[in-house]
Amino acid sequence: MIPDYQSLMRPVLTCAAAGETRIGDVVELLADKLALTAEERAQLLPSGKQTRFANRVNWAKAYLAKAGLVENTRRGYFRITPRGQAALADAAATINNAYLDQFKEFQDFKAKVNEADGAAAATSPAQMSASFSAPASTETPDEALRKAHSAITGALAADLLDRVRKAPPAFFEKLIVELLLAMGYGGTSEEAGRALGQSGDDGVDGVIDQDPLGVDQIFVQAKRYAEGNNIAAGAIRDFYGALSLKKAHKGIFVTTSAFSQPAIDTARGLGSRIVLIDGLQLSRLMIRYNVGCRDEDVLHLKKVDEDFFEA
Repeated sequence: MIPDYQSLMRPVLTCAAAGETRIGDVVELLADKLALTAEERAQLLPSGKQTRFANRVNWAKAYLAKAGLVENTRRGYFRITPRGQAALADAAATINNAYLDQFKEFQDFKAKVNEADGAAAATSPAQMSASFSAPASTETPDEALRKAHSAITGALAADLLDRVRKAPPAFFEKLIVELLLAMGYGGTSEEAGRALGQSGDDGVDGVIDQDPLGVDQIFVQAKRYAEGNNIAAGAIRDFYGALSLKKAHKGIFVTTSAFSQPAIDTARGLGSRIVLIDGLQLSRLMIRYNVGCRDEDVLHLKKVDEDFFEA
């Protein structure tokens, strides 16, 4: 299991005790010492730009530096300080955020972070300290941010799906075609997507033209069903039959509920002709392509540009 970043503070400090060291080498060395599996070493953050273990090692080093236990020497390198050596010599000390909080440099760092976040005006210094360095907090700040983002996105997806289920058939019909066009199906032509549903029918058919003349088309079957009313294998076979009658080669089956396992197996058995989109995936696609929702705020995660400070 990958240790949390606070648990990595002492190991990182130990690596620095031998002299100036490179953070990348520390990541590899600690991965070996902790006997991390290949899967644990390769586990990426949601951004896909850094491994989770390297991220936690870097945060451990960053916090140690803010408390004055290590110091950065040049790009990607750092070394232990006399304060760090004293901390390392105390075998009984648990080096974590609570331990670092005894140093004024770390307290000043926390205050600046909270002030930048607008928390200084809303909370007392004691509250800020407790919030920032709570022992129970084992996530790095960016992990906590991504978890919060995931929770917000999950709540939004559930709300969108509930609204779609309650919407009239004509609205659902329009939504499916609009979403597929937003995803890039049918290009930019205003008539590239057409809804073909009939009044009073909870299931709707749509067609997406893949070229200006409509020679290549994708047919869509959509079922606006309540949760638990899953799509059975028979519905997939019926859709496959409809595609065959139209001599169509591509089909997308969308539902606001889910597909039974026999339905999934049936679609797989038919090859790549039919793509299945269940309610959860539908709501996630709506969020990704801003259909039925919009950006309320955009947060940019930034880091120091090491090249800028290179002599």
